[in-house]
Order: sequence, then structure tokens, then C-alpha cells
Amino acid sequence: MNETKMDIVKPFEVLLVDHNPVDVDLTRMAFEDRALPYGLHVAKDGVETMSFLRRSGSFADAPRPDLILLEIRLPGKSGLEILAEIKGDVDLNQIPVVILTSSKTDRDIQKSYSLHANCYVIKPVDLDEYIGVVQKIEDFWLTQVRLPSL
Repeated sequence: MNETKMDIVKPFEVLLVDHNPVDVDLTRMAFEDRALPYGLHVAKDGVETMSFLRRSGSFADAPRPDLILLEIRLPGKSGLEILAEIKGDVDLNQIPVVILTSSKTDRDIQKSYSLHANCYVIKPVDLDEYIGVVQKIEDFWLTQVRLPSL
């Protein structure tokens, strides 16, 4: 049987920016639990994030993400600095950025939205709740939202 263009489903590419290995593993579990085609890529700091997004160095063949999940509490360059860089770059600013963080401070919430984050989600402490939140993000962004083709 021959495949047509309609039969081939392009995976939804997600870039997770988080340095916490437990949160990375939980996020990966939440995505693996689903039947949707996806590619989950991980960057642990600002340097890796921007190299991935700009496809430089070891990330020359990296796919363009359809969604970025960004922790704002990172070593080195903060997630807010990364967000500002993404949203200030004409080649990257249309990629939706979901802040997925442990920070509950009003200052971080206000700053994230002022830098054009698409939404701000606080990570639950409970493991099952965390997986549930990630799956809700996945359901919304992968099945409900219409994104620009870039």
C-alpha cells in the first residue's frame, strides 16, 4: 500500500527546557503515556536552548519545535532571559512558550506574561498531578490549538 501525504503524520516537536532530571523524566513519562506522535527534546540551560533553537553546533539537525516548555529557574541564564531572547527573535517568536515552573511568585508570573509567554503553569508537587498537568498541556497544544506552519 502506498502512503500519501495525508497518511504521513509529522510528529509534534516539543523542546523541554529544564535542568531537573526528575521533572524531565516525569515529563517524558507523561508524553510516552499518549498515542500522539511527538518528538520530545531536552535542553538543560540557556546555552543548549539557544543552540537547539538556532540549530548550531551539535544541534545542526535539530527540528524546529512546535512548542517550548520552559522552566524559569535554571542555572546560568534564567528562563526569563531565554524567553526574552526567543520572543525578541523574529525567527523564533512565533513558537509558543509555556512556562512550566516551580515558581509561584507574582513577579515571575507578571514578568513572564510581559515577555509574551503563552501561558504560565505551576508544577504540582504530587507526581500523578504533575503527569496530569503535562498531559493537559499536551492535549491542548497538540490537539486543540492551530499553530502557524513555519
